[in-house]
Amino acid sequence: MIKMNNVSKVFRTRLIETHALREINIDIKEGEFVSITGPSGSGKTTFLNLTGLLENSSSGDYYLDGINVSGLNDDALSEIRNEKIGFIFQSFNLLSDITVFDNVDVPLRYRGFNRAERKKRIEEALEIVGLSSRANHYPTQLSGGQQQRVAIARAIAGKPRLLLADEPTGNLDSTMARQVMNLLESINEKGTTIIMVTHDSALAERAHREIQIFDGQVNLPSQNDEQSSVVEEVALS
Repeated sequence: MIKMNNVSKVFRTRLIETHALREINIDIKEGEFVSITGPSGSGKTTFLNLTGLLENSSSGDYYLDGINVSGLNDDALSEIRNEKIGFIFQSFNLLSDITVFDNVDVPLRYRGFNRAERKKRIEEALEIVGLSSRANHYPTQLSGGQQQRVAIARAIAGKPRLLLADEPTGNLDSTMARQVMNLLESINEKGTTIIMVTHDSALAERAHREIQIFDGQVNLPSQNDEQSSVVEEVALS
């Protein structure tokens, strides 16, 4: 499903060069549930953005379903992203002035599905997340856990093969977090590959395996290294 060979990401300004990821080598098979952990600033979000084709790598090769996406143009990346990848964010990113149904509908409209197909997909997604009865409610009428389930419904309505979740339980209490995690596990059991960034070690352990990122690298930090994991900045001459 996903294979990265020596993938690096460098952010450059006129004076500063910031190494966010360094020669990442990762192989994630279809149907896996993988958690990504590491301290703040370690490169987790950058890794997720690269995986979701929201950013381009500076070097290396990234294969998604056997296709090297590293050299594709924006239009090609957008097409792959819309067809194959779903996103779940910590802050839900729901539109407050439209209903739950319409929030789930937004990305489907963008993909050009007809009205009947969109309605079918929305109803199926809301049933999966247990919110069929809330279709005509507005996000402000829902609890935090319910809003996150709407966000999950929006992500899975397009039937992505890959679901990327960035701290999906970060704004939830422990009970709601477990409910969301149970839902993600249920979605994964149906065949969807899931990559989840989390700071919660208990949630990370529920994934099939854990990938730890430190200082932009996939490895464990030295026991003698007591510095926090921040990306390296190099002054340019």
